[in-house]
Amino acid sequence: MGFFSCTRITFETMKKRILVTGGSGAIGKEAIKLLADQTENYEVFCLVHNQARAEKRIGKYKTKIKFVQGDITRLSSIEPHTHNLEYVIHLAAIIPPLADQKPELAQAVNFNGTKNLIELIEKNSPNAFFLYSSSISVYGDRLNTPDIKVGDKLIASMGDAYGQTKIDTEKIIQESSLKWSIFRLTGIMDPKLNSPNALMFHMPLKTNFEICTTRDCGRAFVNALIHENELKNTIFNLAGGESCRAPFHEILSTAFGISGMGKLNFPEGAFATANFHCGYYADGDDLENIVHFRKDTKEDYFRMMGEAIPEWQKLSAKLFAPIVKWAMLQTSDPWKAKKSNDKYGMKRYFNIDV
Repeated sequence: MGFFSCTRITFETMKKRILVTGGSGAIGKEAIKLLADQTENYEVFCLVHNQARAEKRIGKYKTKIKFVQGDITRLSSIEPHTHNLEYVIHLAAIIPPLADQKPELAQAVNFNGTKNLIELIEKNSPNAFFLYSSSISVYGDRLNTPDIKVGDKLIASMGDAYGQTKIDTEKIIQESSLKWSIFRLTGIMDPKLNSPNALMFHMPLKTNFEICTTRDCGRAFVNALIHENELKNTIFNLAGGESCRAPFHEILSTAFGISGMGKLNFPEGAFATANFHCGYYADGDDLENIVHFRKDTKEDYFRMMGEAIPEWQKLSAKLFAPIVKWAMLQTSDPWKAKKSNDKYGMKRYFNIDV
């Protein structure tokens, strides 16, 4: 009995300890799913803020993943979970449109929360490898210069509180004493979350758009764990590659057709024509060549999207499409700015001075 007990303890201590934040988010749930199949190598701690949401989205992995309660905006709340870690996958963030609606909350979580986490990891797990999910929004408006590289200038678009928090947070990560890698994520698409929101009107229809599925993105972070030496202290652009590229109007038109909504026939002024972000990652293959995460094309995304929408929902959308699209139009910030001739809105969404 003593021999087998000793053997078990030795085996357990060989496992690499990982802390995952944002595990119940769209990307996080895919990472957790993959990590749950690698428990022979990793002991995974998922930092949970919203217990009910976590139970709903990733509760089925609780037998393999350890859920720990914490709020990254409070040091004392997360301190107990930052000891003896080999890896941190930091995905937690307030994203648009909520980040735009509540910029103070975005600052508190995205910047201050990450600062808290870094401070504690530096103290309690100084040798940990810190993987951070940044965003293509750090490059600002690239409508006329869509080929993006890591070394390009960082400047958030007008009104983009989220993008600014990412720029500021990247800086404190790079200035830390930790080993780190930053992945600047393109538009990450979850085929199971296919309900459009007001944010779609912020992107000019002519934008060159390179998507990546949530499962490919989650795979990138998990695969990165065994490539610390190639990735540490380096920034990478993360996107799906050439097979995931198309103008935004084409992506959106296809999605509308699949959902039963018909044509993308909104009036002129519904969509912004300036001051958003996105483009094609000219150096996106750099990360793929190291961690080999790409499996999905945009056709795969559309197929999965179609499979995720019940037939009754497609029929309902087809029957009530004019009413639904009218209701959607009322949520368009560019449309509201145009109708009211709002000075700030016209500058932000159309780059027009009034």
